[in-house]
Amino acid sequence: IGVTGVQTCALPIFLQPQDSGESADVYEHCCRAIDRSLKLGVHGIPLFGCGDWNDGMSRVGREGRGESVWMGFFLYTVLGDFLPWCDARHDDVRAQRYRSFRAELLVALNDSGWDGDWYRRAWYDNGAPLGSKSSDECKIDALAQAWAIISGVASPERANKALNALEQHLINDNDKLIRLLTPPFENTPNDPGYIKGYVAGVRENGGQYTHAALWVVKAMTMAGRRERAAQLLKMLSPISHSSTLADADRYKVEPYVIAADIYGVAPHVGRGGWTWYTGSAGWMFRVAIESVLGLSLERGNTLRLTPHIPDDWPGFKLRYRLGDGTVYEVEVSNPNACAQAVLSAQLDGVAVRCDAQGVAVPLAQDGAIHRMLVVLGHAA
Repeated sequence: IGVTGVQTCALPIFLQPQDSGESADVYEHCCRAIDRSLKLGVHGIPLFGCGDWNDGMSRVGREGRGESVWMGFFLYTVLGDFLPWCDARHDDVRAQRYRSFRAELLVALNDSGWDGDWYRRAWYDNGAPLGSKSSDECKIDALAQAWAIISGVASPERANKALNALEQHLINDNDKLIRLLTPPFENTPNDPGYIKGYVAGVRENGGQYTHAALWVVKAMTMAGRRERAAQLLKMLSPISHSSTLADADRYKVEPYVIAADIYGVAPHVGRGGWTWYTGSAGWMFRVAIESVLGLSLERGNTLRLTPHIPDDWPGFKLRYRLGDGTVYEVEVSNPNACAQAVLSAQLDGVAVRCDAQGVAVPLAQDGAIHRMLVVLGHAA
């Protein structure tokens, strides 16, 4: 619904779903969802439609020509994760099609998607770039830089350039913010969608959107920036925004739950909004546990530990409990103030082989308590 000078969300549509007469297993549902996303634009990048992750960019590609660089990174990741399921089912024709598409996507993202010092965010239907040095507003977007690394599309050289640009333009330690994009949408003649209806610096329009900010932390760990990742994770904690009375007066929301967004333009810099946001809370937990502490599961039956902690951390302890009552008590020690790599590991007093990715042990699921000791040090 449009009113002069005001943009709002469309009215909700209520409908009663009807049985299509077709049925399929979960695998087929996944394939259909993927297949629907394989349409590309003139740059070889997936179509944007009426919103990708950022639903506020609701009119970037509504005419069917706009392209989403972020969607390219995401789709590249999804295809890579899904291909083993195709192979396991001997769905060879589909697997080959996905592999070929993925290879072409990798080239397009690093060709058309690269802007010289960082990755572009998108193209409008009219061909104007978004998240580019040539853009009038939204010259750089954090989402594209983070996912270029998370997806594995960016080379180490480009990953470093993208993160350096993100540091320069989007991270502000004094304001304790990782902005989603800058500058915010205000006067551009292009119409990105209802995101432009937000006041500059509020929510996705140039403020911190914590969900995306946590992906920045994840990307930092994957690029080897362990010290910075821990600093940023601490900065994103609501406690860091309310540690003094002045901070609390500025933040204005609960200091014990995650805020979806923090405003990024004066006079509201540092003010929190939309608290109790489960999407960001879930990613805060995952990034802390999986990316910084490095605990993850592989194939549901293997525990892997690949810490990315700062050198000045003496170590940490964690307790991982399975549903059947099995417990893994893990102690990570960093005796020489160097946490580059896992040097040694023991499980229940028996040495476990380590590799460049850390240490992995099969889950016993026997209802017992297992003790794991890991020592960090300088990489060989």
